[in-house]
Amino acid sequence: MVLVRGAAIAVIASGLMLGGCFGPTVGEVFGMNGAGKTQARAQTGIGVNAFLWRATLDTMSFMPLANADPWGGVINYDWYTDPQTPNERFKATVFILDTRLRADALNVTVTKEVRDASGEWIGARVAAQTETDLENAILTKARQLNLANAR
Repeated sequence: MVLVRGAAIAVIASGLMLGGCFGPTVGEVFGMNGAGKTQARAQTGIGVNAFLWRATLDTMSFMPLANADPWGGVINYDWYTDPQTPNERFKATVFILDTRLRADALNVTVTKEVRDASGEWIGARVAAQTETDLENAILTKARQLNLANAR
């Protein structure tokens, strides 16, 4: 029994020592320098595919931008009303899910509201093709940006 306990402790200890060789130190996790003082770590780039990001901003520029998180890959657009149809308004959220330029790295959700007879906005169903069309437009623009960058 003592031998089993000793072997288990040795395995755990060696795992902890080897784990320390590959992972960040406690100071690195909390952004501390060698003297124990906290330092700011610079972020470089964005956390998602830059072509999808730029293409989304360009393609959806007709809608007012509510907020954007380039590290999380979420772009929220505020309500947009087309002057041709003043009794409808749309809101969109775009999720960029990968650093690679791929069709499955993009997800667009659209919310629609229509004005009823009393002037109140009520939720309405969005045509299924609307979200797909927006995704395709963004992907096309992203591919164009990628090709222009390669030249």
